[in-house]
Amino acid sequence: MLEVALKLLEEITSRGFKAYIVGGFVRDYILGINSNDIDITTSATPKDIKEIFDDSCLPSEDYGSVTVIMKGIRFEITTFRKEIGYIDNRRPAEVKYIDDLYEDLLRRDFTINTICMDEDGNIVDLLNGQEDLKNGVIKTVGIAKDRFEEDVLRILRAVRFATILDFRLDNEVIDAIKDRRELLSSLSYNRKKEELDKIFGSSYANKGIELLLGLGLDKYLELENLSKVKCTSSLIGVWTVLDVLDKYPFSANERELISAVKEALNYNNLDPYTLYRFGLYANSVAGEINGYDIKNITESYNNLVIQSKKDLDISSQDIMNCLNREPGSYLKEIYGDVERQVLYKRLENNKDRIIEYIISKYR
Repeated sequence: MLEVALKLLEEITSRGFKAYIVGGFVRDYILGINSNDIDITTSATPKDIKEIFDDSCLPSEDYGSVTVIMKGIRFEITTFRKEIGYIDNRRPAEVKYIDDLYEDLLRRDFTINTICMDEDGNIVDLLNGQEDLKNGVIKTVGIAKDRFEEDVLRILRAVRFATILDFRLDNEVIDAIKDRRELLSSLSYNRKKEELDKIFGSSYANKGIELLLGLGLDKYLELENLSKVKCTSSLIGVWTVLDVLDKYPFSANERELISAVKEALNYNNLDPYTLYRFGLYANSVAGEINGYDIKNITESYNNLVIQSKKDLDISSQDIMNCLNREPGSYLKEIYGDVERQVLYKRLENNKDRIIEYIISKYR
């Protein structure tokens, strides 16, 4: 991937423009972390880039950036720019193209995200980001309070980087976050969730939660149950405990899983019927929260006599025939009864035995 990116830089610089890989990829490269997201910054304007790369496209929502796909890899190419004024503590009011890398870097969020790489693979570090990487500290570019007021999302990004990299926040950053944290109330729930997913999904999620609580961000993020969260191997477990389905955006699948886990939390996750009713995933997540050994839950689930209704050795037609009755709501009641009897091994999962049981109890 890096080889392709350097080739792309050569394509741009061979036309007389400046171009660098910038941001997260370079940061992770120095730290020895694999990254699949490469951003390019250049003195070439979007019009210049479109002339160099015929199949490039200009995203409607990201002014000044052009998407280029080379050898199947997607690159975001952004022109050196200066951002003038900000709207709603999120977006620049005006963007002015410039021809100076240093000036471009001054508009960015954190020093560790300003490190660049040129077309020869050389590191270009104009704001001493490598020093902060070495020291494991998150510092803003310029005055922290100003950076957070310009774009409030940077508050959550600061916590996210400190979490996933296991870094500490600079004291000025801590003070600025506390001073500007009320601005988080104006941030969209979509943006909040994107950052929180990365924090909660990190190997250092507990650290992220401690930071959010310690900085008093839970109030402005409307996460009243944050102190109750027990990190599990699934994001769904965290969101289930947070109980914010009425506020934060979730996909239909996420909502279904959260609801199942929430209900499964109220039961013994090793119980045969609970395992059958809610399935392995919901019980595993709920079980982690409830303190069960996941291996035991998996083993118990795999040892169930039946794992779905279709595994029962009887059909609705069989039930109707043995009772000589037409279809009706009674079928659901009988199925539920038989499922429990079979799951608790009080009844053999055998058609003849099940029919005998139904006739004796329901005819």
